[in-house]
Amino acid sequence: MAGRQVKRRAVRRLRAALCAALPVALVSLLAGCDDPAGAQTAPPGIQRMLDQRAAAVRSRDAGAFLASVDPRAAGYRTEQRRMFANLAQVPLAAWSYELVRTDAFGLPAVAGADGRRVAAEVRLRYRITGYDTAPVTAVQYLTLTDRGGRWRISSDSDGAGSGRRSARQLWDQGPVEVVRGRYSLVLGVGRGTAALRELAGRTDAAVPAVGRAWPGKWAGRVVVEAPQSLERMAELLNTTDLSGYRGIAAVTTGAAGGAPAAPADRVVVNPEAYGELSAAGRQIVLTHEATHVATRTATTSATPLWLSEGFADWAAYRGGDRPATVTAPELAHAVAKGAPPSRLPADGDFRFSRTSRQLARAYEGGWLACRMIAETWGEQRLGAFYRAAGRGGDQGAGQAVRDQLGVAPAEFTRRWRAYVVEQLD
Repeated sequence: MAGRQVKRRAVRRLRAALCAALPVALVSLLAGCDDPAGAQTAPPGIQRMLDQRAAAVRSRDAGAFLASVDPRAAGYRTEQRRMFANLAQVPLAAWSYELVRTDAFGLPAVAGADGRRVAAEVRLRYRITGYDTAPVTAVQYLTLTDRGGRWRISSDSDGAGSGRRSARQLWDQGPVEVVRGRYSLVLGVGRGTAALRELAGRTDAAVPAVGRAWPGKWAGRVVVEAPQSLERMAELLNTTDLSGYRGIAAVTTGAAGGAPAAPADRVVVNPEAYGELSAAGRQIVLTHEATHVATRTATTSATPLWLSEGFADWAAYRGGDRPATVTAPELAHAVAKGAPPSRLPADGDFRFSRTSRQLARAYEGGWLACRMIAETWGEQRLGAFYRAAGRGGDQGAGQAVRDQLGVAPAEFTRRWRAYVVEQLD
């Protein structure tokens, strides 16, 4: 795909701890590909149809919305009627479509009795009232058909065969129920009001905890999406890899390193893995994910995963009285066997291909590194170190260690190794 693509991360953890495993992930939304020329040379009338469709969503006019759908595409028309109804409770501040290009996924142009058609890449932008200060963006691949001089949408799935899958939203999966908390907005499909209220309550508890741990400015609000199943969660993440997310209780989506006015992140909950956690484990998960939301503007490709995930763990466990041996059982086992880690976790240690024990050791190592910084140099210095590491470019965390902690990277690693043994022996 040509154009700008926000870096996408997916990291996973399966840790044995007092409550339960605490798997997490950080994933970025994909932005659309810019192709102004493709839009400029598109058949006339397409953007006008998209604008009318968007206006119908904003005004909640079902008839005008369905006027944009091909009347001969009966199955797709039924799906669109349902999707429109599913949006009823979602508080929308904005909704628009932008035509990016035509001939987007190899669909041959056809001209004949059945009408002329094109394959279009379209960028949907929307904002949720009170949470999104800039639009959330999702790419759709649509089949458009000219019916008597008027363009209509006939399908949003024809591009799947060529790897062009339209991004799915929660309202594509069923009627969206909305629960508002003090600091949270929970959107769910098929979960029931009680489950959504539980998520809102835990998120409301997480936000102040994150505010006490993270010294940087952030919105202090979190949008949580609660799909009905793991499969539905994967749809929201635009992936078919269920195995990679099976043990993950929640993921955070957002554009790392974005401006303060960037769209609100989404915490997407896997009902299967989340449901297996204890009450304390669920609170840790949501506090961890809310930390990713808070630190998103300071997190860049230069930020090592041991720092971004370790800081989120540190914020989630901060203030608790759980022994380090309980929070970091895999590293404690390694220390007991006389085989403590020789280096800080590398980004590759967080890959899906790692075993659950390897992943746990990576997360535990990052948590202990952040805990050591907070105890040795202070919590404010930990926050400053986090921000400096994200600005470090090619030097990354190494330069931040020198500038913020006043030691060489090798000395920092030596101190961390000694700290791991001291805390877990």
